[in-house]
Amino acid sequence: MLHEEPTKKREQISLVCIDELVPQNHLLRKIDRVIDWSFIYDLVKEKYSPDFGRPSIDPVILIKIVLIQYLYGIRSMRQTIREIEVNLAYRWFLGLGMYEKVPHFSTFGKNYTRRFKGTDLFEQIFSKILQTCIDAGLVDPSEVFIDATHVKACANSNKLQQKVVQEEALFYEEQLKKEINEDRIAHEKKPLKDKDNDDDDDLSGESGSKPEKEIKVSTTDPDSGWFHKGKHKQVFAYSIETACDKHGWVLGFTVNPGNEHDSRTFKGIYDKIKNPELKTVILDAGYKTPAIAKLLLDDEVQPLFPYKRPMTKDGFFRKYEYVYDEYYDCYICPANKILKYSTTNREGYREYKSNCQDCESCPYLSQCTESKNHVKVIARHIWESYMEQAEDIRHTLGMKNLYDQRKETIERIFGSAKEYHGFRYTNMIGKARMSMKAALTFMCINLKKLAKIKGGNPSLSGYLWHFQQLLRSLFETQSKMAPAIAC
Repeated sequence: MLHEEPTKKREQISLVCIDELVPQNHLLRKIDRVIDWSFIYDLVKEKYSPDFGRPSIDPVILIKIVLIQYLYGIRSMRQTIREIEVNLAYRWFLGLGMYEKVPHFSTFGKNYTRRFKGTDLFEQIFSKILQTCIDAGLVDPSEVFIDATHVKACANSNKLQQKVVQEEALFYEEQLKKEINEDRIAHEKKPLKDKDNDDDDDLSGESGSKPEKEIKVSTTDPDSGWFHKGKHKQVFAYSIETACDKHGWVLGFTVNPGNEHDSRTFKGIYDKIKNPELKTVILDAGYKTPAIAKLLLDDEVQPLFPYKRPMTKDGFFRKYEYVYDEYYDCYICPANKILKYSTTNREGYREYKSNCQDCESCPYLSQCTESKNHVKVIARHIWESYMEQAEDIRHTLGMKNLYDQRKETIERIFGSAKEYHGFRYTNMIGKARMSMKAALTFMCINLKKLAKIKGGNPSLSGYLWHFQQLLRSLFETQSKMAPAIAC
């Protein structure tokens, strides 16, 4: 039987409460249960006049509007306002009535420029939400995963200029320089002269001029950096270095140009997440450097690096095939010949060289070196002992399973941010606005997890979460005990 619905119901007037039209299990309802947004008033109080001018738009509404945009991955503020106009759940979250006018799409941009620009407001909001998660006992800061992802900048790849700039100082430069000179003096060598003097040359023949490099700078967004990796398209991008715990809670982030290496920017994110409870930091191969290993081990924190394949050419001996004798401070080659200490260069590497007379008649020469003078040189960093300690940690029981959790934690965070929160590219120009975008994105990821755990029936959801953690800890304990029982 054919039935037609009349369209007159569109004009029907109903007496209804907006609260009844939003489902009880809606995400925004759960978020509103777990966060009291009144703390925003204290953060922005100094940005508003207490008794002059006309009444402003509620700052909580301003923050919630942009939060809705990032929470649901809406492309622009203009589109966000259109969605709020027709979405009852959004209106309920903002506290707007059925017929109340939604703020203009330019309102947030104007307020950001006039009030919030140059402040760390959004990082403070991110920290406040993270603290709520910590207070609820959901965060475990003892094991931290750190990695970086690249976000395409709002910059035309063809609008650029070449610039010659000086390389930025490394976070360990002064300490390394001091220990290099101490090592040279211990080996009866003269200390290296200051590189600021152009006429000075060190004993290894290096020039004393300051290191410079030529880089591509965007004329649209100078704060971004020229990024290319493997076969990826070369673009201007930002590098977002992020830290999380083993449960996937984002603990902190830093924003850097896309052309800066992860190992150079590590100190910034480490200073943010360093805490007395930190025991292990899990990092990928890009962070596997002597300086980072020394920084962590000196702070009594275990660095967990992956295995990194040697970069030696095929057909040649690997470095580990040359045995280091710590007592006599020399290397022994596969032909049982000694490579003696020669010098310590500016990069902090001790150079050990073979005797050319021994190498000329050696049957392994073709597998050892291609140098014209038949001298094999092996470089060993003065902080190599820290790398060896890190390698011992990698072989400790349970560390392999811990490293495998990267794909379930930090990599999953990056995947969710790019897939659901518009983190593949940005329409923000400048590092400050990019920091705002990163703070809002990771804030949304933490909020969704917090709402899922605590946003329903408080007692029931908390009980289920603690029961889930108990099962997980029992499973981890059983996994660690299994190899011992087998032995």
